[in-house]
Amino acid sequence: MSTSHAIRQLRITPIAFRDPPLLNAAGIHEPWALRSIIEIETASGLVGINESYGDQPMLDALAKAAPALVGLSPWALNEMEQRVAALVAPPAQTASEFLGQQVSLAPGTHVSKTVAKVVSAFEVAMLDLQGQMANAPIVDLLGGAARPSVPFSAYLFYKYAEHAGQPYAPDAWGEALTPQQLVAQAQRMIGQYGFQSIKLKAGALPPDEEAAGILALAEAFPGLPLRIDPNANWTVETSLRIVDKLRGVLEYYEDPAPGLDGMAAVARACEVPLATNMVVTDFAEFRRNAEMGCPVKIVLSDHHYWGGLRATQRLSTLCRTFDLGLSMHSNSHLGISLVAMTHLCASVPLLTYACDTHYPWQDDEVIEGGRLQFEAGSLRVPTTPGLGVRLDRNALARLHDNYLHCGIRNRDDLGQMRKYDPSFDGKQPRF
Repeated sequence: MSTSHAIRQLRITPIAFRDPPLLNAAGIHEPWALRSIIEIETASGLVGINESYGDQPMLDALAKAAPALVGLSPWALNEMEQRVAALVAPPAQTASEFLGQQVSLAPGTHVSKTVAKVVSAFEVAMLDLQGQMANAPIVDLLGGAARPSVPFSAYLFYKYAEHAGQPYAPDAWGEALTPQQLVAQAQRMIGQYGFQSIKLKAGALPPDEEAAGILALAEAFPGLPLRIDPNANWTVETSLRIVDKLRGVLEYYEDPAPGLDGMAAVARACEVPLATNMVVTDFAEFRRNAEMGCPVKIVLSDHHYWGGLRATQRLSTLCRTFDLGLSMHSNSHLGISLVAMTHLCASVPLLTYACDTHYPWQDDEVIEGGRLQFEAGSLRVPTTPGLGVRLDRNALARLHDNYLHCGIRNRDDLGQMRKYDPSFDGKQPRF
């Protein structure tokens, strides 16, 4: 390796951007979403970028691991993984204790995922450098495009009209608490982005109300694939009762009941295939699902906590081996994350369902040229070197200033919900 291509320095910049008051099983989104922007610079001045989680534990882990990459080649991904694991792997006892707790709706917060998250954060930025050096898009480094564009789904939420305390003007989407308001939200989102399927984030309102919302969507959008995701906030009994109401309507049923055992109990009496981003979130959990006869039929990967783009490619091979479906999970994110996801999804021959994205809920951006543009609900795969996007320095400075002044350092949907309902305890399953 030429010394001019060696990694010279890393920069980690925390950012915050506005997030609407979206309801979920844990409570409600806070006014600001946190992310980190990773920059890896070589001695020759090339800069590879990525976007990842921005909570304080993640920032601490990134800062701890970053010095170990100095001097590495951008091509040395295996060595990077070894160095990261040696520095940030949690003690085995800590990880096992955490995993023994109630599964949360945010697998990316698990301490057991620390290594995978940091590896992914650095891997994408190093792949961006590789692409620039090879004059090739990341999708080509991953084996080439299996499809020219990647389909995404309209991701609907129940929501309030504005945040408690109004830290900024109410968002343009308004309230969505009734089936009629949910249909209006879908009409607007599909009209703007052209999505060809719909997913509803459930687990927030009484289950029968959410079932009524799905039925209203089925009537308003006949033939459009529908999914519902209660984030494990329903008991097995409730899960079976509601899916019976939705017979013939759902494309898949995502995480209705808690834990793999709960999902297996639902699967035994449910004809709709079960999907998850909560109980199959790493290769050990994949093995347990397989040993149980695969009650979960669709794995929703997320390269941020699965360990990167290459790890999700390995997951895709396993899904094909066990005849499972594959799609992608999302969190509140901006364009760098979405573009990385697009390269990955284009490189995977098996992509059974349109992917999740929170992108329509965000109105900010940190890349040059502004917001990415969907065509009929899909994103075209970039053909320019690396990720195909670059940082807007002015936007980065502005979003970093948001971070410095927003007062949030760790996501707390439960605490935010208690501003509306002091008695809210977040206990799961609630229904």
